Amino acid sequence: MIRSVPRFRRPEAWFWKIFKCGTMANSVKNRCVAFKTFAFLILVCTSDLCAGQIRYSIPEELEVGGFVGNIVQDLGMNVPQLYARKFRLTSEGAGHYMKVNLNDGILLIRERIDREQVCGQTYGCTIPFEIILENPLASQRGEVEVLDINDNSPSFRNSSISLQIAETIAPGVRFRLVSAEDPDIGINTIAAYTISSNEHFSLKTQRTDDGVIIAELLLEKPLGRELQSSFRLALTATDGGIPQRSGTAQILITVVDINDNPPVFDHDIYRGSVKENTPQGMLVMKVNAIDLDEGPNAELAYYFSQLSSARVKELFTLDPHTGEIRTKVGLDFEETSSYSLDIEAVDHGVPAIAGHSKFFIDVIDVNDNAPEIKVTSTKRKIQENGPPGTLITLINVVDRDSGENGRFHCEIPKNIPFRLRTSSKNHYELITSESLDRESVSEYNIHFLAWDMGSPSLSTNKTIQISISDVNDNAPRFGESSYNVYVMENNAPGTSIFAVTASDADQAQNSYVSYSFKENLRQDFPASRYLSINSINGTIYAQRSFDYEKLKSFQIHVQARDAGVPPLINSATVTVIILDQNDNSPVIVSPISQMGSAAVLMLPQTASQGYLITKIIAADADSGQNARLSYQVQRSTDPSLFNVGRTSGEIRTARPILESGTTTHSLVILVKDNGQPSLSSTVSIHITAVENITDIITESSNFVAKPEYFSDANLYLIVIFGCTSVFFLVVIILLIGIMCKHDRNTVEEYNSSIYCSRPGDSRDAFPCRRAMEETLRYPGTGRVLSVPEPHQYSVCLSPESAKSDFLFLKPYGVSTSQARC
Repeated sequence: MIRSVPRFRRPEAWFWKIFKCGTMANSVKNRCVAFKTFAFLILVCTSDLCAGQIRYSIPEELEVGGFVGNIVQDLGMNVPQLYARKFRLTSEGAGHYMKVNLNDGILLIRERIDREQVCGQTYGCTIPFEIILENPLASQRGEVEVLDINDNSPSFRNSSISLQIAETIAPGVRFRLVSAEDPDIGINTIAAYTISSNEHFSLKTQRTDDGVIIAELLLEKPLGRELQSSFRLALTATDGGIPQRSGTAQILITVVDINDNPPVFDHDIYRGSVKENTPQGMLVMKVNAIDLDEGPNAELAYYFSQLSSARVKELFTLDPHTGEIRTKVGLDFEETSSYSLDIEAVDHGVPAIAGHSKFFIDVIDVNDNAPEIKVTSTKRKIQENGPPGTLITLINVVDRDSGENGRFHCEIPKNIPFRLRTSSKNHYELITSESLDRESVSEYNIHFLAWDMGSPSLSTNKTIQISISDVNDNAPRFGESSYNVYVMENNAPGTSIFAVTASDADQAQNSYVSYSFKENLRQDFPASRYLSINSINGTIYAQRSFDYEKLKSFQIHVQARDAGVPPLINSATVTVIILDQNDNSPVIVSPISQMGSAAVLMLPQTASQGYLITKIIAADADSGQNARLSYQVQRSTDPSLFNVGRTSGEIRTARPILESGTTTHSLVILVKDNGQPSLSSTVSIHITAVENITDIITESSNFVAKPEYFSDANLYLIVIFGCTSVFFLVVIILLIGIMCKHDRNTVEEYNSSIYCSRPGDSRDAFPCRRAMEETLRYPGTGRVLSVPEPHQYSVCLSPESAKSDFLFLKPYGVSTSQARC
């Protein structure tokens, strides 16, 4: 703790230099030496203050701006720190009478201090104050002792005192005089009384237990009314201060005859006690006096003497007939713990004679004051990451009662992360007991309870409101760790396809979230090539039009970053799934038309109903329903002769060929998909019916042997037919290989149909089909579509006669044994 007093160099030399008593008269010189000794002791005591707080001593009535002490030096600080640490001087008394100059750290007088006004007759008048420093928070208590100076003269309530003294009173009788009053204390209060010189009266003084000097007029010589009926004396009261002050009252003495016995009380001093909560009109004490005279001279009346203060007369009543002392209003132990009542009993003689007594009343304390809670320098906001033991506020608790009634206990709720720590007597510090989390609790209302040990106990509670300020300790959080976004292909560039949202549990700037892509896209393509994102609201836009046939799905990583320092980041995965749109027409794979002309096919005239002529093979780059193909005859020279399988694309005879009157037929086959809207393609086919395919081949082999049957036109026709057949066979083999390779990547299973024919039966063409399904999956969706597999065919030989073999298509993947049923 800091100890400090006003600093003086060699205080003893200073005092001896100012006070020179050697040239004074002996009586005054003795007083001067005594005062010097007393003042020197005060200075020495002040320069060695008790440890624990700052203490200064100043005389009362110090001029405005007068020096009290060097606060900044006694605190061990420098002047700039006063501003940096937000220096404050708090206390009702100190703040009213004193101030601190923040430019030099000097404690100065703001208003003249009248010790008598501040402390009355109390010894040891001090004005407490408290110094509050912040950043970091600290406090220091101190007090300023106000020393009394002799600034008040003794005075009498009345300028004249009237006495009536019977001439028969013998010498030696004393008459109580009204005492003078002096608000000063110690040596500055009344020290002596004197009267003007005369031969009949002298003055006697005595000091009571409470330090009051009582002056009594002593009759030294018998009076004779006939010789002198009255006296006028001057009563002077002087104090012990330097310079000495005095006050004077006139004593008017009238000499009368009769009533020569004064009333006498049972006790010179009465003592009693009363509780401070005693109701109005309660009997406190009954006094009694007797008078040895008779008749009216022995009849007594009781009064408060002029020595009783006005405050006593406000609090108590005295019955003039019975001598009963009762309470007039409620008493307050905290105001005054004891009272002194001067009582006189006056007889009815002429002149009247009074007897005097003193009554001391002790006020007994009761528990009528609850503890007072004062909260200073409260931190209204503390950071949630503050370490345990962080100081929140300073609390001072005071109970004005005494004894057990003035002892108290304090507590705060146990289920909060705070605790109380005792810093000094009646002073507490509210500190954190554990780390705080604003996201769990953002504000605390701490109920501070103080209760005393009285019976019944009194309590006071005060609510301290603490707000927790945010730090950036929470990263943004997405609603889900991954999202699936479905986008139809051929979308318009720049359209919004999705929006992600991340929330941050922090507050203000720490909760502001911005969005961006992490550049780690499949095939090392940057995210910005496909998508863009609004950094404020997380809306994702397509940068280009997607093509399902080129890109079916891809993943991007969206990261959310808050605006805290340092920023915190979280990310989520967004899977973009491209949905197929029917934007590809079917492509005819077989039969292949050459140079834009129709495909040419031959079949024997003996073909019966259901004879397989060929199979239309088509492919569609789309998927699902958009790739499910159907076949139908769009135009035919004889619609009743041929039909086509709606789903298989197989062209068969609807009736025997022989029933037809013509040998050449033309067909236009329409192939369309199942999309919305549907897309289609057509293929033209010329079919020629011949008597015997093997005879044609034999005749062509005998062409060289029999040149008379071999013309140039026939030669050209055979060459063209052979080249066409070879080319057709090569194309089919290549297409089958390409489709097999393509279907392994996109299709899991296929439906296949096996068609075989039995020799000698026009109706022996029958289907042998094995059902298989293609499983189409959209990545990341879990959606499965089952569609029939497009048929694939390879070339097989079907013996129709012993002469020749005709070329047929068999389903791809079917064994020879299956093909040859």
